[in-house]
Amino acid sequence: MSDSERLGGFVEVWWQAIHDFTGLLEELTPEDWTRPTDLAGWDVLAVAAHVAHLEAMQAGRPLEEVEVGDAPHAQGLMGAFTEQGVVARRGHGPDQLITEIRECATARHTQLLDEPPRDGSTPAPGVFGAIGWTTEVLLRNRPLDVWMHEQDVRRAVGRPGNLDGPAAVHTADYLAESLGFVLGKRVGATPGTSLVVDVAGHPTRAVAVGEDGRARPTEVPAEPTTRLAMDRETFIVLAGGRRTPEPGAVTVSGDVALGQRVVELMAVTP
Repeated sequence: MSDSERLGGFVEVWWQAIHDFTGLLEELTPEDWTRPTDLAGWDVLAVAAHVAHLEAMQAGRPLEEVEVGDAPHAQGLMGAFTEQGVVARRGHGPDQLITEIRECATARHTQLLDEPPRDGSTPAPGVFGAIGWTTEVLLRNRPLDVWMHEQDVRRAVGRPGNLDGPAAVHTADYLAESLGFVLGKRVGATPGTSLVVDVAGHPTRAVAVGEDGRARPTEVPAEPTTRLAMDRETFIVLAGGRRTPEPGAVTVSGDVALGQRVVELMAVTP
């Protein structure tokens, strides 16, 4: 697959994710917008404001610089920057946020159709490029971010769904690439340790720790050190650092203690 085909695929998945997310927001009741989500300090309105903020940046709108104030959940420079977009939209109602998301996403989508990205290694536009992101990183991250936040809203308001679309598959596949980091860096497993993860609807993934302490993808061993099996939603809430899964949602075989440690340290999103 060429760069242009791969990047164009990311654009299509993101555009569908925007449609799905805004469609869900339009269905919410007034009470739904104040419900807390799995993200510390953010209710549904804040999640929508965050998505509006990032889509506005993608579209090239000016950055908001506001005082975040007392926000213990906004950790580090990235957390503070992200919180600025939410704080800047306090007082914005649901319709205003939905409109901003759609207008900014449409503007960006039009740009991408007029000038299709062909080289994923070029710097991303605006602030995204300033933090070192390439065009590929930006286009690959946007459907993940939008879909993950759609699921945050769905869990908060009790409207499960959209777990099988293109953005869902894209997100789970993307996050699964972090399994080597989790096993080798987070868990600190010893050389020779292997991990196999079965997420329903996805190819089986296997990683093994080498003599240098780094875990890399490998062929699926007949007898891995530990093996985890779960559905897509369970994997997403774990890798996304959202919440503890329901009892029995993860099946652990082999070295159970190691498997439980992997589950505890699986979160890789900020």
